[in-house]
Amino acid sequence: MLSVEKALEVIISNISVKVQSEKTDIFNCYGRTLFNDIQSEFNVPPKDNSAMDGYAVLTDDIKQATPGSPVSLKIIDEIQAGYEFKGEKLQSGNAIRIMTGAPIPEGADSVIQFEETEESGDIVKIFKSTVKYENIRFAGEDIKKGNTILKKGTRIDSAEVGLLSSLNMNEISVYVKPKVGIISTGDELAEPGFADTGKIINSNAYVIYSEVKKYGGEPFYEGIVKDNYDDVKKKFLKLMDNDIIISSGGVSMGRYDFIPDVLKEIGIDIKINKVLMKPGKPVIFGTAGEKVFFGLPGNPVSVMVSFLQFVRPAILKMIGNNKISKPLLKAKAKEEIIKKPGRKHFIRGIFTIENGNLSVSTTGPQGSGILTSMSSANCLIIIPEEVEVVKIGEYVDIQLTGHSEI
Repeated sequence: MLSVEKALEVIISNISVKVQSEKTDIFNCYGRTLFNDIQSEFNVPPKDNSAMDGYAVLTDDIKQATPGSPVSLKIIDEIQAGYEFKGEKLQSGNAIRIMTGAPIPEGADSVIQFEETEESGDIVKIFKSTVKYENIRFAGEDIKKGNTILKKGTRIDSAEVGLLSSLNMNEISVYVKPKVGIISTGDELAEPGFADTGKIINSNAYVIYSEVKKYGGEPFYEGIVKDNYDDVKKKFLKLMDNDIIISSGGVSMGRYDFIPDVLKEIGIDIKINKVLMKPGKPVIFGTAGEKVFFGLPGNPVSVMVSFLQFVRPAILKMIGNNKISKPLLKAKAKEEIIKKPGRKHFIRGIFTIENGNLSVSTTGPQGSGILTSMSSANCLIIIPEEVEVVKIGEYVDIQLTGHSEI
């Protein structure tokens, strides 16, 4: 058996990036991965503009202004956002009413906000001095023309969508999603809504399907396969047009756990068979050319934990993502945790922030069939192989999951 770290190393070394791209529009690029660097063809903002609603002025004109001795200037124009000053250079003794985002007129070197003024007719009294360039945003302050703004391999989140749209892009090149075929195995399974008494309702396939979508794959669910060698073989042969194949169940040591033998017969080279982890020990990983196979355990929590540790990074690498590793945080244990040595444990936990520090407790019972323990968790507490006891107050590594994930 391999350690979690060695298993991940083997998996990543056997994953090839799909060097294929496709175009997507700005409304549908969220969650995709950039296929190329993005450079700006212009400055953002394109011109010096006002950061406040107020008056564009010459700094020297109001350097003596105070609440008790205001300076009066003549208002000669108004500039709304989206429009420009049509006159010539602003002259001493004059002011221009200006709105946030409007271009700074030539000659003006600061903006005094409305709250520091009093307007009457075409005269404005200014009650405060200013310094040069106060309340002015400069051209290229956010983005300079020619700069690389986003790197190839960046996952497009909401901020990146905003950046792309601000660069006048409505069509973006992204990596093609890998096709991921999914099956569940076992005579005991039935689909949600169609379960007979005594059957186990299949949840694994839907968890895997959701996780594949979350991390950038294109999932295809191929249903439940009964515990029959020929049926399992036929199903796998049908799935071989996918980039990734994921099954759940049938990978342990039971009499009807046919998957390892089927994989060998159809030409899949098994590189991992069991990992030193709990839950998720009976994980299989194999390859056939650039196609990869993951055989995940049958218990729901084992499926989720092993997916996060192994399938997630595989998908991210395949779509060219440049951030594969899942970050670890340190948190203080709020309860004693006892485990047997020999395997790395991934314990469902709930972290909280107390006085600026992270603390963590378990979700309670940790059976690999207790799916509620994953639903109520916002992290996984990671306990190394050699550790047997974590005492209250000791620091542990945690991986964020679910809505709090980064």
